[in-house]
Amino acid sequence: MSTATLPMYEWKTIPWPKLQRNVFKLQKRIYQASLRGDTLIVHKLQRLLLSSQSARMLATRRVTQDNQGKNTPGVDKKARLCPAERMNMARSFHFGNKPSPLRRVWIPKPKSQEKRPLGIPTLWDRALQAWVKLAMEPEWEAKFEPNSYGFRPGRSCHDAIEAIFSGIVRKPKFVLDADITKCFDRIDHEALLVKLGTFPSLKRIVRGWLRAGIFENRQLLPTKAGTPQGGVISPLLANIALHGLEKVIVDSFPATCIKDGKQIAWKPKVVRYADDFVILHPDRDAVVECRDIAANWLVTLGLELKPEKTHITHTLYGDMQKAGFNFLGFNIRQHQVGRTHSGQCPDGVHRLGFKTIITPSRDGIARHKKRLSEAQRSHRGGTTETLVRHLNQIIRGWSLY
Repeated sequence: MSTATLPMYEWKTIPWPKLQRNVFKLQKRIYQASLRGDTLIVHKLQRLLLSSQSARMLATRRVTQDNQGKNTPGVDKKARLCPAERMNMARSFHFGNKPSPLRRVWIPKPKSQEKRPLGIPTLWDRALQAWVKLAMEPEWEAKFEPNSYGFRPGRSCHDAIEAIFSGIVRKPKFVLDADITKCFDRIDHEALLVKLGTFPSLKRIVRGWLRAGIFENRQLLPTKAGTPQGGVISPLLANIALHGLEKVIVDSFPATCIKDGKQIAWKPKVVRYADDFVILHPDRDAVVECRDIAANWLVTLGLELKPEKTHITHTLYGDMQKAGFNFLGFNIRQHQVGRTHSGQCPDGVHRLGFKTIITPSRDGIARHKKRLSEAQRSHRGGTTETLVRHLNQIIRGWSLY
């Protein structure tokens, strides 16, 4: 449908529920076609969605009104749009424009002197990314692995923690707690575009975003690798790049194995949240093998494991390090309890039973306390009522998490 035949809505009178239903119906059809493996229908429906004015309106609203970064400008220093400007933006989406460079912003990392680089696209490019994401996300939601939880609709950190709990609740296991070195900054562009496997016009615009360059200190720097953090579509592209990690690890092991005269399940369990993942297995040598498989697979994307943040522990018994591990702000650990003999340590000696306990990690508690202290200092000149209201928001958010 051309923009000339569209009804002339005022921004405040747009029927948003109707637009959401229109987009959702198309997304559902894309998802079902992707489940069937019908690539031609997927691409046809994606083109149809991208030509829909409903998708353009929703993408514009999400970037200019709903998102927290709506007031963050790009290199054009434009952040706030009036309703008429939003309407003009929604009506003028197309693939032809060359993406603008990203604005470099550095934010501090917790418990580190290092800083994390963000690349902030212009408001126009963010709206285009949200528009394209509406078409790409349902296709890949049908393909993503079952234990991938980061930046996906309908999945949260607590789902990842629950998956870990279900993997160790019946039997203590060794854990590879792994982290990828500068994952968002080092993903190989060509490997990502090959894995994307989409139609040419969509592939060209994604390549343009990846290679738009970064504007920092009045200099334009090229982007030769990575998906810049700060873009709307960057988390989806990172998930697409890391898609397949779980499968290559799990498929490298047989379903069962005979050990000590007993047949036991032998496939590892991999739980990934964005660029952080854990691997669970009852045998330490198998966990070491999983680490090597993961490291070799990541090399094909230009990535590597971070040695100082990648280590092997046990959920119940501590060796050189304490038992348990931290993941997504939680400490996951098992403790010996009861008078039964249901638990067994790695050396084969029977011990007492165990219970899985998941609590906030020490680092998470320290960050929360620091945030409360900073809030108190920032309200020294204000009223008690304002301070209490601000502290309640922080405490309630942390407690609900």
